Order: sequence, then structure tokens, then C-alpha cells
Amino acid sequence: MTDWDIKKLRILRTLADRGTVTATAEALHMTPSAVSQQLTNLARQLGVLLLEPQGRGVRLTDAAHLVLRHTDAVFAQLERADAELAGYLAGDVGEVRVGAFSTAIPSLVVPAVAALERQHPGVEVRIRETDAAQSYDLLSTGAVDLALSLAAHSAGDDSRFTRIPLLVDPLDVALPPEHPLAQAPVVRLADLSSDRWIYGGSGPWSEITRSACEAAGFLPEQAHTASGWTAILAMVEAGLGVALVPRMVSARAARVTLRVLTHDRPTRHVVAALRRGAESTPAVAHVLAALRTTAAARG
Repeated sequence: MTDWDIKKLRILRTLADRGTVTATAEALHMTPSAVSQQLTNLARQLGVLLLEPQGRGVRLTDAAHLVLRHTDAVFAQLERADAELAGYLAGDVGEVRVGAFSTAIPSLVVPAVAALERQHPGVEVRIRETDAAQSYDLLSTGAVDLALSLAAHSAGDDSRFTRIPLLVDPLDVALPPEHPLAQAPVVRLADLSSDRWIYGGSGPWSEITRSACEAAGFLPEQAHTASGWTAILAMVEAGLGVALVPRMVSARAARVTLRVLTHDRPTRHVVAALRRGAESTPAVAHVLAALRTTAAARG
């Protein structure tokens, strides 16, 4: 029977995700030479060629992709085994590392953790602020157990992950207090087609803003680029442009005029992502349930 080495298979999976030996070594806190040696040993154990040269780097062979198709199912089964063992040994006791983007922490994660401490005091949650785009990388390397992300950053059909919809977050438009439409009875995105816009230069928020404006019939003129809401709202307040703002951020927007876009109804979709099988872990299941309850209360 073939000798399947789980540690080496995880290195191969990380290489498939990260693309280079150097990036794989950084993700797993190894040296590049150690990564190469482990993969060479794995190829010898399996009796197949796993890597072949490509330019200055390497690429996975067809045999490597075949191996990964099977090992993804093995990893999911091991997650379920860990979950059952954790439930047997610890019951409602355990640590869960949660990664979440900045606006989700005060709106979803903090209220959920506060409720969880009252209901299951043995479950300890460690919160890590992350960029939504990092969620699946952090999950794949084991840096977090559960990640809050946006559907725009979905890992698609990647069978290693389970994605659970949490919240549909409406987007409002933030206007300078002296904007001509600040007191208008109704505001539509199309009314702002000639305005200067503020949003991120890349990533899901750029995509969400552009898509919403394009659906309203125009391309937004990007006057300024920012990714943090403190910076965006400060620029709107100063009259430098307008911006789409998630409802989650509304509490921070005291000095700008927020208008609900009842006609356009743009939204973003917040999801909880986990390694497949990890949702059975008792502590993770409690955290997920608390997040879903908090999200439902906001909805």
C-alpha cells in the first residue's frame, strides 16, 4: 500500500494554493529547502513525479493534481475526526480563532462573542482582524478556524471549504452635508452619475461600488482611493466626493449625510467560511450559532 504522509500532503496542498516554493515556505514557517526536500521525499514515497520545472519555478504535474483531489477529501475527514475527538474530550470547552474584516468585528463578532461568553463560558474566542481577501488563505494554512468574508471573495467551488451565508448588508450612499441631494425626498444612484466617488483601488469593495453604479447606468469617476472607513468618511465630510457605505458602518457616519437607496437596493453578502468538516467541532459550532443569531437580529 502507498505510504500517504499527511504532513507532506499539506505542504503539497499549500504549494498548489500559493504557487511558489518560497511562498509555501513562508506560509508554513519553513525554509524553501525544507519544503523542496519534503516534496521530493513525498514523490519518492508515492512513486510519481509531483513537480516539474517551469521557468525559474515549478508547477504541479497531472499526478500531483490527482493526488490532491483525493487528499482534500482526506483532510475533510480528518477535520471531522478532530471535531468528534474534541467533542468527546472537551465537550463545550475549546478555543476558536476567528478572522474577520474590520466592519464585521464591532457589528457581528463582538456581540456574538459577548453572548457566547454568557451561554458557553468554556469556549474561548480569539479574534484576528483580517482583510476579507485573506480569509481562505488563513483557513487553508490553519491560522484561523472560522473566517468572516464577503461573497465577492468566495473560493468558488473549492471543496475544502464550507461557506454559510450570514447577512445581506444594505449599502447606503454617504453625501457631504451640503450636497444638493442631501435633503432630497428620494436619492438614486443615477442621480450621482456626475459626482466624484471615493472607494478602494482594488478588491471586493471596488468591485461592489463599480457593479452597483454600472447597474444604475454609469461608470463612477474615482476621485480618491481609500480602503479604511475612517478615511473615506472624512473625505466625504470634507466634500471631496460621495461613497457607498455598508449599513454596518452607519454608526461611524455621524458627520455625513447617509441616504438609503430604496430604488437601487445595492447590497453586499457576508459569509462565514470554515474548513470542510470543522463545523462539527462543538466549540466552532457554538461560535457559528452565535454569529448566525447576531446576524439574524441585525437583518
